[in-house]
Amino acid sequence: QVQLVESGGGWVQAGGSLRLSCAATGNIFIMNSMGWYRQAPGKQRELVARIISDGTTTYTDSVKGRFTISRDNAKNTKNTISLEMNSLQIEDTAVYYCNIEGLSVSLSAFNSWGQGTQVTVSS
Repeated sequence: QVQLVESGGGWVQAGGSLRLSCAATGNIFIMNSMGWYRQAPGKQRELVARIISDGTTTYTDSVKGRFTISRDNAKNTKNTISLEMNSLQIEDTAVYYCNIEGLSVSLSAFNSWGQGTQVTVSS
């Protein structure tokens, strides 16, 4: 079992900043990727940003230059990621979900999701 604990989020005015964090714990032998997805009301869940095991990052076009995803490389918190969100826009309002894909100690693949954290940007 893999558990994801998300923190951060909340309410901010347009142009402001927020930081999301996500810590993954449990039966994780190899982390292949961790990332943030978001789902706005009436819309499908979409990838926001993702980081893979070699540190390569991917961003959806609408957040490039505004959001930064990073991974904590300390030994005890290496499966922790953060998403620094700057210049937030009303269109960024959504529930943000943390995701992790990897292999367990028994080399079984897993794909786990966090509970989600609300980000609301107002004018």
